Amino acid sequence: MSQQESNEPVRKIIHVDMDCYYAAIEMRDEPSLKNQPVAVGGSPDKRGVIATCNYEARSYGVRSAMPSAYARRLCPGLVIVHPNFDKYRHDSKVIREIFAQYTDLIEPLSLDEAYLDVTDCTEYKGSATFIAQAIRYQIFEKLQLTASAGVAPNKFLAKIASDWNKPNGQFVITPDEVDDFVKQLPVAKIHGVGKKTTEKLHRMGIENCKELREIDLLTLSKAFGSFGQRLYELARGIDHRSVITHYPRKSLSVENTYDQDLVTLQDCLDEMPDLLQTLKRRVARSGVSAPVNKLFAKLKFSDFTATTVERTSFGINDDLFYELMEEGFHRRQKTVRLLGIGVRFQASESTNFVQLPLEYSDLEDDFG
Repeated sequence: MSQQESNEPVRKIIHVDMDCYYAAIEMRDEPSLKNQPVAVGGSPDKRGVIATCNYEARSYGVRSAMPSAYARRLCPGLVIVHPNFDKYRHDSKVIREIFAQYTDLIEPLSLDEAYLDVTDCTEYKGSATFIAQAIRYQIFEKLQLTASAGVAPNKFLAKIASDWNKPNGQFVITPDEVDDFVKQLPVAKIHGVGKKTTEKLHRMGIENCKELREIDLLTLSKAFGSFGQRLYELARGIDHRSVITHYPRKSLSVENTYDQDLVTLQDCLDEMPDLLQTLKRRVARSGVSAPVNKLFAKLKFSDFTATTVERTSFGINDDLFYELMEEGFHRRQKTVRLLGIGVRFQASESTNFVQLPLEYSDLEDDFG
């Protein structure tokens, strides 16, 4: 049974996704960058990574999270701009204020994307399509930035729809269109289906959601565990998740990529005081009231393999962080390009904690 055939009321969900957000801001503020391949990220000489890039750069194969040095090899003319998070946060606040003109039900996913539930909005006679158009128009009028939007009866489909007519476009999936739309959807487009799950589904002879629907729930549960239920529902366009205005934070971490490999364990341990100071500062300002109940350390080695060591702890324990770092180092005993440490917060039994991507403030150290 598809969602539109169920007894629940039809919702109107908009997913707004800014186009190349960081890069677009930099191109707006520096007109000479227009029509050039532009990326925002760290220096290629300091092992920086790409945060985002414009479509000209993407045509060369440049992607977010790619090492800046590799991106420059793919695109020798790539202009790499160091990120200015103060500007990005300022414009994100303006965008959020525009959203709030239409609904209080706003779920920010990052500085540049969010879900909106406009089911009860009376603007434009309640038309989610016109509301999305108005939001995109206002963003451009105030910030000279373009946004793409998806409109659908649930979050799963709205997010897919926002990517359908990028950049600077929108796509609408009405309740009556859900069934036909989802049938032809490749399984790789399903939220939560990564490379390994996609490959496993392909080995089962499943390429799209129409074929996925032919697999019964028991078989999916045996093959994919608890995620089998989710696959069963999403293949039918069913997604009951609400737009949540606030997520209690589940974890917080800091990490740093180094200009030169750290060769010895002592080299790694010598970096710990700075990491600890930064972590404690961010925990203090995070406003999280839940107690810390686990600590973890992450190391990425010269061959780009990584390991994470985790242990239960009641609060931040400096000595335990050193022990975790030592254990992680001895797992590979290779030179180290990145170190990170973090905490996990105790989840309340009455609260459904959800892991969010790290805040962009937590990523600033990685742009080197």
